[in-house]
Amino acid sequence: MKYIFITGGVISSLGKGLTAASLGTLLEARGLRVVLQKFDPYLNVDPGTMNPFQHGEVYVLDDGAETDLDLGHYERFTNCVLSRHNNLTSGQVYESVILKERRGDYLGKTVQVIPHVTDVIKGRIREISDESKYDVVITEIGGTTGDIEGLPFLEAIRQFILEVGAQNVLNMHVTLVPYIKAAHELKTKPTQQSVAKLREIGLQPQVLICRTERMLDLDLRQKLSMFCSVAEKAVIEERDVAHTIYEVPLTLHAEGLDQLVCDLLGLKTRQPDLAGWKNFVKRVISPAKRVTIAVIGKYFDVRDAYKSIYESLTHAAASEDCGIDLELIDAESLQDGVNGPLKDVSGILIPGGFGLRGVEGKIKAARFAREHKIPYLGLCLGMQVATIEFARNAGGITDANSTEFDKNAKEPVISLLEEQRGVKTMGASMRLGTWPTKIAKGTLAEKIYGSTEVMERHRHRYEFNMKYRDQMNEKGFVISGTSPDGTLAELIELRDHPYFVGCQYHPEFQSKPNKPHPLFKGFIQACLNYQSRATRAPSDRESPPRVPEQELVLQR
Repeated sequence: MKYIFITGGVISSLGKGLTAASLGTLLEARGLRVVLQKFDPYLNVDPGTMNPFQHGEVYVLDDGAETDLDLGHYERFTNCVLSRHNNLTSGQVYESVILKERRGDYLGKTVQVIPHVTDVIKGRIREISDESKYDVVITEIGGTTGDIEGLPFLEAIRQFILEVGAQNVLNMHVTLVPYIKAAHELKTKPTQQSVAKLREIGLQPQVLICRTERMLDLDLRQKLSMFCSVAEKAVIEERDVAHTIYEVPLTLHAEGLDQLVCDLLGLKTRQPDLAGWKNFVKRVISPAKRVTIAVIGKYFDVRDAYKSIYESLTHAAASEDCGIDLELIDAESLQDGVNGPLKDVSGILIPGGFGLRGVEGKIKAARFAREHKIPYLGLCLGMQVATIEFARNAGGITDANSTEFDKNAKEPVISLLEEQRGVKTMGASMRLGTWPTKIAKGTLAEKIYGSTEVMERHRHRYEFNMKYRDQMNEKGFVISGTSPDGTLAELIELRDHPYFVGCQYHPEFQSKPNKPHPLFKGFIQACLNYQSRATRAPSDRESPPRVPEQELVLQR
C-alpha cells in the first residue's frame, strides 16, 4: 500500500482538491486502484449545518454522509464511491476522543493531543487502507500549513510515515507562486516560507505543485528546488487552465506528475490511457452548438454553492457536443416579474435550498417554464416550488404552500416528512443518502432512465403531501417515481409538457464526465429541441472553432 499526502500553503482555495482528484484520474488511467479522503481541520462535525455562503456546496455520499465539496471532485474524476470514512473533521476527532474518555476507554490516563487525538487521525487512514481493494491512498489535508487547527493532522502524518516507512509515502505540497505585476516577475518567497513552516513540523515535501498565472522558467524551478530541498523535476507547474477544470489532469500529465509519483513510490505501471478524457475535454472546450440555460438560485455570491449542478450540466452538454451559456438569476430578483430575465433562455433549472427567501421568485420561474413549454428541471426544492406553483395556478388549490414556509398553511401540498416530526437537532438529521425510487411505467421518467427502479441520493426534510395526489393528477400533474412502498413522491412530471421534471433527490451527486446523469442528459436534449424550434436572434454567439489537441495541454 502506498500513501500520498497533499498539503497546501500560503493561502487557502489553491485547488488542493482538484489536484488530488486529477492525480487520482492519472493513476487510475495507469491501471492503479485509487481511493481518496479529505481531512478538514474545522470543528464542525460535518458541513451539513453550514450556510452555503460559508462553505459552498454540501456533497452527500451514498451512506448519507454530508461532506466537503472536494469529495464531489474525487467521485467525478475517479471511479471511487466514497463513504463517511473518506471525510474526517476536527469535530469528529474530538467528539470521538471525548466519548471514549467519558466511557472510561482510556483507563484513567490523561487524555492529550498526542497520542490520543493523533491516534484517531491515523486510525482513519488505516480504515480505508484495505490492500485487497486499493493500491494508493490519497489524503488531502484541508486548510493552510501553519493554521493552529491543522497541526494535529500534520503531526499524525509525521507519525504515520515512521510507522509505515518513508518508502511508502509521498508528501505533496500545493503552493502559490504569485506574479507581481509592478516587478514583472514571479516570486518564490511565499513558497519558501510555506515549506519552511512544514519542515518545522517535521514534514519534507518531495513534490511541489506550484499554482501560478505564468509559466515557470528553468531558473525559477532551480531556485525553488534549491531552497525547498525538492528535486528540480519535482517542481510541477499548475497554471490556471484556460477553459475547464477537466484540463487539469492533462496539464499535470504534460508536466510528468503521474510518472514522477510512480517513480518516487516504486510503482510499476503502464502508460496512462487518456483518450476518453481528452475527447471529453475537447467537446467541453469547442462544442458544435450552444444552449442558454437559466439557473434560479439564491447562493450565487459563493461560486461553489451549486458546484455539482454546474458540473452535471457540463457532463450532459458535452455528451450532446453542446456548450452551455449559464444565466445565473437570483430568485429574489424575479419576485416582481420574470418575462425579461427568462424570455431568451432554452431551459430553466431550479436547484435545492432552504428557507423562505426567494421562494416566490422560484415559483414564478416554474410557472413561466410550465406555461411557455420551456424545459424545466427542479431539484429537491426545485421540485417542491414547481408542485406549489402547479397546485395554485393549475390544480385549483389556491392556498397551496409548504409548511417549511408557513407552518399553518391551509393547503400543505408540501409538508414535513413523518420521520422528521419531533426532530430537534439540525446536524445529520435529514433524510440522507441513497434510497431506491420506483419508476412508473409509461412515463417520461421511464423513458429517460430506461429502468423501472433507480438509486438516488437524498438530502431533505419535506415531501409532497400524498393526500393531494389524485386531485393534482386529474389536472396533469404526474407522480412518476415513488419510494418502493409508494408512500413518498420522488419524481414528478407534467403530462402535457415536453420536459417538465422535478425530483426530490439530488441527481447531481451521481454525474460523471463520460457518464452524465440521465435527468441532466434528458434536460439538455429537451433544451436543444426547444431551441431548434424557437426563432433565435441573429446576434446569438457562435461556437468557437475546435481547439487542436496539442493546445489542450501545457507544454513544458
